[in-house]
Amino acid sequence: MAFSPKVKRTTKHGDGAQNLLRSQKDAYARLLNQHQNGKFRSYLQELATQQVEESMSTSVSSLSSQQSRQMADASICSYTDKTSYQVTCTEDQGIKPGMLEKHARMELHKAAAPKKVPSKPQHKRNEKDIKISSNLVGSEEGDSQQLSCSCGEEQAKDKSKKKRLKGNLAKKDEGECGPEVDVITGKSPNKNIKAPQTQASKESLLQNNKDKGTKSGRGSRKQLFEEYMRTEDVSAGLERGELIKGVLRINPKKYKEAFVPSPDGSADIFLDGIAARNRALNGDVVVVKVLPPEQWKEVSGDINERTLANQMVPKAPDVIVEARYNEDDEVIGKMKNVCLHDKAPVTTQSVKHGSAFNISGSSSERAMQRTGKVVIIFEQKHSRAASGFLKFLPNKNFAMFSPVDHRIPRVNVPLVDCPADFVSRPGDYENVLFICRITHWPADNNFAEGRLAKTLGQAGEIEPETEGIMTEYDVDFSEFSEEVLNCLPQDLPWSIPAHELSRRRDLRKECVFTIDPATARDLDDALSCKQLSDGNFEVGVHIADVSYFVEEGSVLDQIAGKRATSVYLVQKVIPMLPRLLCEELCSLNPLTDRLTFSVIWKLSPEGKILSEWFGRTVICSCIKMSYDHAQSMIEAPDKHFSAEELPPCSTNHRIHEIKEAILNLHNIAKQLRAQRFESGALQLNQLKLSFSLDKESSMPQGCYVYQYQDSNKLVEEFMLLANMAAAHQIYRTYPELAILRRHPPPQSKMVDDLQEFCDQMGLDIDLNSSRGLHRSLNENLGNDEYAAARREVLTHMCSRAMQMASYFCTGALKDENSFHHYALNVPLYTHFTSPIRRYVDVIVHRLLAASLNCGPPLSLSLEEVHKLASHCNDRKTASKRVQELSSELFFAVFVKECGPLDSEAMVMGVLDQSFDVLVLRYGVQKRIYCNSLEGLKAVHFRKVGKRPEMTLVWEQADPSKESTQQEISIFTLLNVQLKADGAPMKYSAVLKRPSALI
Repeated sequence: MAFSPKVKRTTKHGDGAQNLLRSQKDAYARLLNQHQNGKFRSYLQELATQQVEESMSTSVSSLSSQQSRQMADASICSYTDKTSYQVTCTEDQGIKPGMLEKHARMELHKAAAPKKVPSKPQHKRNEKDIKISSNLVGSEEGDSQQLSCSCGEEQAKDKSKKKRLKGNLAKKDEGECGPEVDVITGKSPNKNIKAPQTQASKESLLQNNKDKGTKSGRGSRKQLFEEYMRTEDVSAGLERGELIKGVLRINPKKYKEAFVPSPDGSADIFLDGIAARNRALNGDVVVVKVLPPEQWKEVSGDINERTLANQMVPKAPDVIVEARYNEDDEVIGKMKNVCLHDKAPVTTQSVKHGSAFNISGSSSERAMQRTGKVVIIFEQKHSRAASGFLKFLPNKNFAMFSPVDHRIPRVNVPLVDCPADFVSRPGDYENVLFICRITHWPADNNFAEGRLAKTLGQAGEIEPETEGIMTEYDVDFSEFSEEVLNCLPQDLPWSIPAHELSRRRDLRKECVFTIDPATARDLDDALSCKQLSDGNFEVGVHIADVSYFVEEGSVLDQIAGKRATSVYLVQKVIPMLPRLLCEELCSLNPLTDRLTFSVIWKLSPEGKILSEWFGRTVICSCIKMSYDHAQSMIEAPDKHFSAEELPPCSTNHRIHEIKEAILNLHNIAKQLRAQRFESGALQLNQLKLSFSLDKESSMPQGCYVYQYQDSNKLVEEFMLLANMAAAHQIYRTYPELAILRRHPPPQSKMVDDLQEFCDQMGLDIDLNSSRGLHRSLNENLGNDEYAAARREVLTHMCSRAMQMASYFCTGALKDENSFHHYALNVPLYTHFTSPIRRYVDVIVHRLLAASLNCGPPLSLSLEEVHKLASHCNDRKTASKRVQELSSELFFAVFVKECGPLDSEAMVMGVLDQSFDVLVLRYGVQKRIYCNSLEGLKAVHFRKVGKRPEMTLVWEQADPSKESTQQEISIFTLLNVQLKADGAPMKYSAVLKRPSALI
């Protein structure tokens, strides 16, 4: 329904309270006729009584973002003071709280004048005014989230809203002023989304109408979320295929959009609004019911194509990159609801944005995307903890907690949890970060309930921000308890018992060494290589024998299993095991006897395995080398290295002997690597940012893209070989209990769409196999200085179609073909080489020991191993995300302290209002918004087939000269500048004007 009423109303001129009340009634009748919600009637009526005697407030157009945020909160505080219930779900009208107040005041003033049915031009002006007010008040998405609750079952917007397809160049995914954000209903802020009214919303409307009969609806609490489905019904629905189980992903930039992967590999199921998620949080395993086809969303262009064009994939340190949908602003950018019989393609034309830009678009076909709703949270994976800020609510015995992550609901916390002087001095805590844990989220409340756990410190500082990240992702960074420490050897300094030495193969006289990052302290792998008389080589991989110290079932074992992995932050490591183990007793430190689990092969010079031996050993590493040390030997094979150029070395082994071993390993590794990729292996490494830190403050002093060298590849090849050997050994002995790592092939639909996209782009990319893809990425991109950048851009595009690698118990999967590891192209794979930092490796060591009769049998059942594998998957994913956020945090600080930073950049993707770039100097990916570019006169977006292109029209400094055009497409090289934003830990990328215009 439009914002102008259908019924003509008139108001007689006159004085007195009666005329005033009638004016108010007429004004609010129009609003109530739009919102169709009993509780909003009550709110608006009370607001009218209050506002009629107040003068107009200062224009909100001058408010800062922080002031807008406070104003939005203030309106909520005012509302909660006046009512005994929270704001409830209403039909989608795209109104914000501040917008309601301003619109109400407008209506009160207009009520005193005779009323006429507005003409269409007036209608449009009214809508524009209302939209402007919504853009100016409560601009931050997070502050409006808790007034939201909607799904695909809410009332459709009025047809007049279809016409409002104004091209808005504001940063929609940054939560800034510009697009309408539906604060009340939780509908997607995208103006083009429209959902039909379903039975559920009709029942909601009926309930609201019933509320009219009560005293403004007071004392009633409306159910905002559906009751969860019964367990037996869920099981039956899953068996019949009527329900779908999957992991919920909430768009971090637009919290009202969420997705659950489709089991058949097709486009994700779209969950539209807060109510559709039914109190589930990001990462939870949920069961979803797909809504009827008439409630599906129509998307401009192919769904997967739009996904590939818009998502931003987090960097991954390994060969596998998680496929992610729709994490940025254009994801469901052109959605609309239409009848199924509307088959004709629709032409969408971008129009003028404000007064600054003229954007042209092109027509595109439309596709339907399924929508759904959560019927039960199958498993709560989210920690229910968040960092955020406290808001004071007058006359309440609780405060409002606003999470930094807008995907998490706002939380009512008791005042007793707050600092002692919070009530008297709330302003002192405006920039203080707190940790809150959600304890309950009622079905009849937009706000969750919770308790404050800790005060972190000032927002924007590294340590408070880091602690907030770790807490939110449930990283246990507490000190190990006395009970745990009591499981460690107590007689220090510790030495290997004589009876243990007698049971192991003694390799202490062999030339064994470690190659690790220069700053590494947990050295869990070592290498050895010696040439045999027959010309072959004896190569050994020696792994720290952590399972010797971590007894199965002990308190130490339990805490290690719970942590599951060490977490590597920029400035520190959160260890899985106590430091006495991971940095001393287990770490393969040089010139020290250490217990190991070894695999030793006899290899031909070409890398062919002639024999293999597994067993428990004892070694004494002769030197701790860094990757740079090993690289220097590889690059200068004829150089004589002096003792001063290398770390301390054992007198039992000459430096020349160590260099020869490294060179032999390098040559064999090259053969193994070539064979792997010839056999169909695939590597999708992405750029990794490293930092140099101040030793005292740990503040970033510099940053650089980490260089992956031949020395890294050397170590990687033999670790892969050892992991594959361990996988075959444990699966051969324990076919039901082995814990392996699998990697499914990419989703076929997304691969097909990507192949078509690459063909249209003129890119010679073979996506038919992992072997073809690897060749394409390494052979078809030229050999100039920007070939690596082009490879990174294509890797980013290809990674989106990939699925996650995961641990699994072999007894839980009946089809052995599903064990296959796609990226490595091997039938069996596991993790054996890092037991200091990965708990799965500890389990693999125990299975290996049992299979070799040098350790007790594993006491875990199939079900227990299956649950353990799932838990390790969760913790690995969380650890990876925390590491990414830590890197982002430090880089944001670096930009703030050392910026602005200039760099070349390469275009990775082009949208109609923005484009993504890879900043070559720092390896970061950023989105550049056209409306942030000063001196830009116009923007023209077009598609040639599926190839997106953009023309930027720049104004000349001399008005008499013609404007200059700049073409933007995939692989275009640009000059950009990174600079800090006003908000803590935020920075933006801005395109520098072409040099010809400067």
